[in-house]
Amino acid sequence: MTNTKGGRLQGKVAIIVGAGQQPGDTVGNGRAAAERYAEEGATLLLVDINEEWAQDTLKAVQQYGQPASVLTADITREEDCKRIADACVERYGRIDVLHNNVGRSGGDRKTVDLDVAVWEALMDMNLKGMFMTCKHVLPHMIAQKSGSIINISSTSSLAARPTITYKTSKGAVNTMTQHIAMENAGHGVRANAILPGLIDTPMAIERRAKERGVSREVVRAEREALVPMRRMGSAWDVANAAVFLASDEARYVTGVLLPVDGGLLVKRG
Repeated sequence: MTNTKGGRLQGKVAIIVGAGQQPGDTVGNGRAAAERYAEEGATLLLVDINEEWAQDTLKAVQQYGQPASVLTADITREEDCKRIADACVERYGRIDVLHNNVGRSGGDRKTVDLDVAVWEALMDMNLKGMFMTCKHVLPHMIAQKSGSIINISSTSSLAARPTITYKTSKGAVNTMTQHIAMENAGHGVRANAILPGLIDTPMAIERRAKERGVSREVVRAEREALVPMRRMGSAWDVANAAVFLASDEARYVTGVLLPVDGGLLVKRG
């Protein structure tokens, strides 16, 4: 049966990695996930490399009245990834959900133009960081015989993209998620990936507008024209999908690559 007391995540403890709110005029994926999880009754450990951004998210979730705290960590360092898992258990006694939201594409290039150092930095953050957070959370979930891992991938993993590293790293996130799902299904641990399409977040819009010297509206209009639904999604769309995957409603769902993309991947034919 699904949870009917309180919210859909009542009694669950969730780690949100990349929970900080980046500057911009829209809500980011980490902030939206944190708010929706808290609204549904979850206790939260908000993890980000930028403490100020994480504190902004903490202030936003306090309106829902659920326990929440901040931990500053760099997921490209294994000792920090272990510290994330340990801190959650020390503060709240268990880990029910690991929501991996960290990722970036800045500096990516075509294959012949790509600096190896940029490849390594993007792979460290987008792929190795997710692997290491999963590695150190999994023993706790296995011991309690339950847990939900949600990795934020991208439609870029399955669709054409002009640059190589982001697509490659997110494709590997898909494969890793499915492997973790198969490896741990017998322990009661589920793993799924969400593949956002063109989402109106500060990371997606602000950087592109700044790099190109154009307005946010120009960037938004270009991206909206690519989507069959003729609009970008919001971070709330991604967060709502995550709430489902984190909840007991998805207790028989594992190894899924879930697009949240307004039909973008349907264009592949």
